[in-house]
Amino acid sequence: MAARIILVAALLALASSRALAFDPSPLQDFCVADYDSQVFVNGFACKNRKNVTVDDFHFTGLDKPASTANELGANITLVNVDRLPGLNTLGVAMSRIDYAPFGLNPPHSHPRSSEILHVAEGTLYAGFVTSNTAQGNLLFAKKLNKGDAFVFPRGLVHFQFNNGDIPAVAFATFGSQSPGLVTAANVLFGSKPPIPDYILARAAQLSKTTVDWLQEQQWLDIAEENGPPSVQPN
Repeated sequence: MAARIILVAALLALASSRALAFDPSPLQDFCVADYDSQVFVNGFACKNRKNVTVDDFHFTGLDKPASTANELGANITLVNVDRLPGLNTLGVAMSRIDYAPFGLNPPHSHPRSSEILHVAEGTLYAGFVTSNTAQGNLLFAKKLNKGDAFVFPRGLVHFQFNNGDIPAVAFATFGSQSPGLVTAANVLFGSKPPIPDYILARAAQLSKTTVDWLQEQQWLDIAEENGPPSVQPN
């Protein structure tokens, strides 16, 4: 009987630890990502410690503004495990976001991470929308000035808009080495293959003609504007 109780307790502990862990937990000082490994794991396999160098923990360029000459007037320089191998298993990532005057980081979500945004220059109107509630989908948004910070809870749709006539810069920090990015418009109208127009027309209460037009547009991913990641995430 005692052995059975111990077994049940161990299984419950294992289940709860897996439920609470979003990223692989480190069991050593570091596990630098081995981009060349053919081993398929949740994240990346570790590079041989003998081959690890200081450059595996170093990223440069966050002081340089990225081009905002696109339809949205914004650009993201992302520093995640796909670009900085030393982040593997550490559960953190960050990005620099540049905004032209009236530039937009469009409604999107991060399925694997919460986010904290720090405004370094300019002003932004930023906010997030809650999941479905009895009161509807509630918007929490406000104007952010230089030096302000704002939190976006994990998985919730959020956005930032430069409501000033000068460029703005913000830095975002994530609680995952690979937070993921789901841009609302891109997902709905830019999927490959496309979602059938009659489904989107009914769901969004739009005409099929409007849906067809939206699906013909080129939907921009500004996280890729500053160059593709060095590797494809697992």
